[in-house]
Amino acid sequence: MSSARHVAIIMDGNGRWARQRALPRAVGHQRGVEAVRNLVRNIEPMGIDCLTLYAFSSENWKRPDDEVDDLMNLMRKFIRSDLPEFIANGVRLKIIGDWQSLASDIVQMLEDALAQTAGGNRTLAVALNYGSQQEIARAAAKAAAIGEVNEKTIAAHLDTNDLPPLDLLIRTSGEVRLSNFLLWQAAYAEMLFVETLWPDFTPAHLQAALDQFAQRERRYGGR
Repeated sequence: MSSARHVAIIMDGNGRWARQRALPRAVGHQRGVEAVRNLVRNIEPMGIDCLTLYAFSSENWKRPDDEVDDLMNLMRKFIRSDLPEFIANGVRLKIIGDWQSLASDIVQMLEDALAQTAGGNRTLAVALNYGSQQEIARAAAKAAAIGEVNEKTIAAHLDTNDLPPLDLLIRTSGEVRLSNFLLWQAAYAEMLFVETLWPDFTPAHLQAALDQFAQRERRYGGR
């Protein structure tokens, strides 16, 4: 039986969750943040070393301005409210994507959070303003700049270069696509697509996913 050290989740379904309840989309996003908080509090007993969450993609800027503003304000509130808990519980925050082009106050908050959580013994990696194709292109350009472009040098320049190999990728809400998330890293990851909408996704759902993962035989192209 295999255990998953690195789990990534495409957190999908906030809008549909709100629509089913005749609530504003902002409420769905708020409930989605609560689901994140609940999950992060429970990763240690599940044996997960790194949890990577797709929070805001480079394509999400196409959404209405008011929704983007709501998401950015939720991010600010989440950092302020949960940073002390991260520090107390040994959670190292890592950000992947082009996050330094976000609003200057958010960048400053993230830089402070990264510094204050650097000593954590397990990792919460959050993908912000992230697109996997762009990440691979950046890594390939950096590899070319040192004169050697191959799998090893590209991998060394990915945003995730200091994280364990990706074991399991989960997408909620019933959609079956990767949406430009961790395309390189998912080459040999196991994948699980579940119907549960993200605000309803609990530690019990994650444990069920880990139990399914443990039953899979990973061959990495062999027999």
